[in-house]
Amino acid sequence: MSRSRVAVVTGADRGLGLGITKRLLELGWDVFAGSYLADWPELTELRQKEPERLYVIPLDVASDESVQAASRAVERKTDRVDVLINNAGIATRYPRTIHEEQVEEELLRIYNVNAVGPMRMAQAFVPLLRAGSGKRMCFVSSEAGSINRSFRDNWYGYCMSKTALNRGVQCLFDELRPEGFTFRLYHPGWVRSYMSGELNTEGDLDADDAARMAVAYFLRDRYEGPGIQEEDRLVMRDWLGREWPW
Repeated sequence: MSRSRVAVVTGADRGLGLGITKRLLELGWDVFAGSYLADWPELTELRQKEPERLYVIPLDVASDESVQAASRAVERKTDRVDVLINNAGIATRYPRTIHEEQVEEELLRIYNVNAVGPMRMAQAFVPLLRAGSGKRMCFVSSEAGSINRSFRDNWYGYCMSKTALNRGVQCLFDELRPEGFTFRLYHPGWVRSYMSGELNTEGDLDADDAARMAVAYFLRDRYEGPGIQEEDRLVMRDWLGREWPW
């Protein structure tokens, strides 16, 4: 493969993940795109257009075996990864209140994908990231994970999973920042995507537009002011650049 910068993107079959993959390719990156939906055609079509820079790898972030297999597949093609983008996420099709039945299996599935999945990816790809120039881990979170500011009074599984994700990223930051790793924790807004399994047509943002804003934040350095670098402070920002409290 080329000596271009290398990114790994999870949940790349459609929606925001597909948009992120397309934007990175436009910017000249080599991309390993994690695919969970074998019958979804967009990634295959994109691969045909970009056979030298796009590598589609089977990847289910809810499975230890799948994540480890994906890391081995990437390692066979490259000796480094510059940016890991943890985008894969799910939610229930219908929000449930405390007055409705909370299906334990459903809650645990959401938690496994949204909170544990990114930790699996981080653990599996640390060696390749350590060898890269970026050493950057990016995580798609949500306002739903903000204890101080989230307005939600339902969607228990999704909210809890994003709060847990944020705390997991804080642990990664505390452990890996001294090695030079950098982190992006990002709330992309209400995107017209398939997170609940069906296309959300009511979202405020088109997936490709949301992806352009996300990639811009993921790739640029962060500064609090002239000469003051922000990398030593973990923050969650949204698509407008606003900081969200934990």
